[in-house]
Amino acid sequence: MAEFGVDKKEVARSFGRAAYGYDAHAVLQREVTGRLAERLQLMNLDPGRILDLGCGTGHGLSLLGQSFPKAEMLALDIALPMLEAARIKTPSVSWLESIVRGLMGKASANAYFVCADIERLPFKKSIADLVWSSLALQWMNDPEATFRELHRVSAPGGLLMFSTFGPDTLKELRQAFSVVDGGSHVSRFVDMHDIGDMLVHAGFQHPVMEMEVLTLTYSDLKSLMRDLKGLGAHNAAADRSRGLMGKSSWKKLEQAYEAFRKDGRLPASFEVVYGHAWAGDKTRLEDGRQVIQFNIQQRQSGLRK
Repeated sequence: MAEFGVDKKEVARSFGRAAYGYDAHAVLQREVTGRLAERLQLMNLDPGRILDLGCGTGHGLSLLGQSFPKAEMLALDIALPMLEAARIKTPSVSWLESIVRGLMGKASANAYFVCADIERLPFKKSIADLVWSSLALQWMNDPEATFRELHRVSAPGGLLMFSTFGPDTLKELRQAFSVVDGGSHVSRFVDMHDIGDMLVHAGFQHPVMEMEVLTLTYSDLKSLMRDLKGLGAHNAAADRSRGLMGKSSWKKLEQAYEAFRKDGRLPASFEVVYGHAWAGDKTRLEDGRQVIQFNIQQRQSGLRK
């Protein structure tokens, strides 16, 4: 699959600007993260270390800490202000207090915050028993390489669990923009079936994919666009238009979107994809070759000189 041409600098800037007002707009994100956490409860897992990729302001960290209070948390995000907001919600403690809290069965607050790109993880291989990501993988530039990277940092027998957006996300907005011009205004998203294939090619085993469509409704288009801006969810395609939309184009966009109004509200559809897969025993090299272990035993004939 070709690269999506995502401008990672723009992703970091957009989410950085949105960090401190993010929670006021993140209704859908909190709902999806909660649903992903419910799916995690069905897994037989007791991770020693959890890697939260695209942690945002830390809602997922809080849920993970409640489920696995003794686990060490590595929280990663491409936007430093997001990490700062998450760190405020997850205060660090002294090593002694961490031990005491662990013995009492409370959240250890043993969290470390790392500013980096999901596609270039600054970790050694096989470090995480649970790799978790809620609504961040849609910003991948090279999906196949990214899943290989997630497999690299997963411990043998570890679990990858994630949510992301599918191709029908913001389909109304995409269609409305097509009336205005032929430019790229809505980010591209990977199909659920393609993600399943990529997981297998990356070395993961037993992938399970699910999908549901969640719909938010708005009184007008400005409210929808205000929410997207508040989330930092701008179109980050490298070939996006860099100029501001003129009044005439905005009017055309509003008129085109009005075709979707139902029961007095404008819908915004989000195709949410949930997935999980296991890292397996990791006996394959990154180039796909199988590692076979065998012992050579030296036999003695029993003959004497």
